[in-house]
Amino acid sequence: MRLAGKVAVVTGAARGLGRECARAFAREGADLVLLDVDAHIDGVPYPLGNADQLQTTAALCRRDGAAVLVVSADVRDMAALHQAKDMALERFGRIDILLNNAGIAAPSGKIVHDIEEEEWNLMIDIDLSGAWRMTKAVGQFMTSQRTGSIINIASTAGSVGYRNFSAYVAAKHGIVGLTRAAALDYGPLKVRVNAICPGSVRDSGHVEGRMLSEIARSLEVDVASHEQVFTQAQPMNELVEPADVAEAAVWLASDAARRVTGSIVTVDGGFTAR
Repeated sequence: MRLAGKVAVVTGAARGLGRECARAFAREGADLVLLDVDAHIDGVPYPLGNADQLQTTAALCRRDGAAVLVVSADVRDMAALHQAKDMALERFGRIDILLNNAGIAAPSGKIVHDIEEEEWNLMIDIDLSGAWRMTKAVGQFMTSQRTGSIINIASTAGSVGYRNFSAYVAAKHGIVGLTRAAALDYGPLKVRVNAICPGSVRDSGHVEGRMLSEIARSLEVDVASHEQVFTQAQPMNELVEPADVAEAAVWLASDAARRVTGSIVTVDGGFTAR
């Protein structure tokens, strides 16, 4: 029970890595505040996490022993995030962990000069500015309690470039930069900030993931065979599993990583080692 007595806020918790990390936190003793948008966002060409999926995550976490607060909130809405923080503090009295996981994979799949300004702004607003807003919402409280762990979900796209994904790559490089700068800001105040850079994560059915398949669509890769295509690029000849990323998140959230801040933890099966 590495997180016993702690309270974790997870954005993008309805499915995918958000669900897997939330469950891992719950199994390690944390109580949960689960956020997701529960709405269509114009410009995103696929369905986002919905209320039923968010409630499924909540039910699974409760089954794992956690007390859970569910909040529908858009990471583009600063007021909504402050309200979510206030609700969390009213319910639990503290916030120890923030997992900034909310993000989109598309609109993507275009060469730089073909990207519309609205598409660029949408990607940056959700994938980068959303993490900053959530950090702004909870960071001051964490510094007042002189403890906290902020974990930003970046990507191998935060370390290397990908053709026809410049907005996504820019956002994830920004997450890495935000992580390092915030770690220096918060270090004297005993709040740690780290990032995880996952590689190609399997869209496991039990978490209702779809990020990798949406990336495949943007690259015009046959979705029916996309796992095989992505696996061919992996040094370990296998995709990353959601549980691999969740285990890294648990470690960064725990007291075992109490001297770890400003670090970029890569969980990519060796992809960026080449």
